[in-house]
Amino acid sequence: MNSTAFSRHRAKIIQAVREVQPATFTDTALQLFRFQAEYNPLYREYLNLLTIDPQRVDDFTALPFLPIQFFKSHQIKTGNWQEKMIFTSSGTTAGTTARHYVYEPNFYLQNCKLNWSENFGNVKNYCVLALLPAYLEREGSSLIYMAEDFINASKYNQSGFFLYDVEKLSEKLKECRAKEIPTVLLGVSFALLDFAEKYSLDLSNVMITETGGMKGRRKEMTRSELHRILCKSFNVSKIYSEYGMTELFSQAYSHGNGIFRTSSTLRVYTREITDPLTPQKVGKTGAINIIDLANVDTCAFIATDDLGKVYADGSFEILGRTDASDVRGCNLLLTEIS
Repeated sequence: MNSTAFSRHRAKIIQAVREVQPATFTDTALQLFRFQAEYNPLYREYLNLLTIDPQRVDDFTALPFLPIQFFKSHQIKTGNWQEKMIFTSSGTTAGTTARHYVYEPNFYLQNCKLNWSENFGNVKNYCVLALLPAYLEREGSSLIYMAEDFINASKYNQSGFFLYDVEKLSEKLKECRAKEIPTVLLGVSFALLDFAEKYSLDLSNVMITETGGMKGRRKEMTRSELHRILCKSFNVSKIYSEYGMTELFSQAYSHGNGIFRTSSTLRVYTREITDPLTPQKVGKTGAINIIDLANVDTCAFIATDDLGKVYADGSFEILGRTDASDVRGCNLLLTEIS
């Protein structure tokens, strides 16, 4: 690999991603696809198994999506570089833990703040209170890295993390209410439920944002049931949600109705559940495919294990998870790549 040519090509792609607009998303995605097809060995091998010639792909809908399981079994890098850090998912063994190698941490943080600002404005104007015990208790969480950056960016010194000190969190929330400080409570689902059971607070001035997941701490429940309980307990009209994962550098947010809005660097599509290479129709339930332009240095085209619907305006909702037995096509391709 010619390192000079690679660096120039990467710089061009990074600039295109930084400047992407709705009208240029398709062209930028195609540029990034050809870049990764050339410089990402794993993605190139995957394309070869599918007998896809990258130079002949000029239809946006024909972009191939890499099964997300590869983040658990392979080192995914576009180019030859030494990672600055590694994001890891929660898991009981190395075999079930996804690993996202990070070449440029600041690019991730910049994109997180961009995604937030597109939904809610500049994060510095919020007090950010993070109730994320399941993530704080392990290393390598991309969510903790993002939340820490949000806390540091906030102009309010009340911002901070709370592990299990919910009494202190309660006092901070009361202080923010008394001082009329715009406040975000970013929390994992089980911790928000635990907090709601211990304290009866009026948080009608707080943007409660759940990141999903019971992490084995409580019985799983639907998002609508979770939101109903939290709304009643905290006297709020809606609960916001964040959709993100270890394998992504971008996030999507729901403004209280369970429908997620994509950001400038993120697009979501669906595929047929039993045929992973066939797109699903708009508004029909399917498995989720994601284009994350911010994944410049890994893979931007990911076939996830989530089930959902995508609507005509590009918004989407998550309905659950696929059964591994339903995606035999992807599993067979996995076995072909050692």
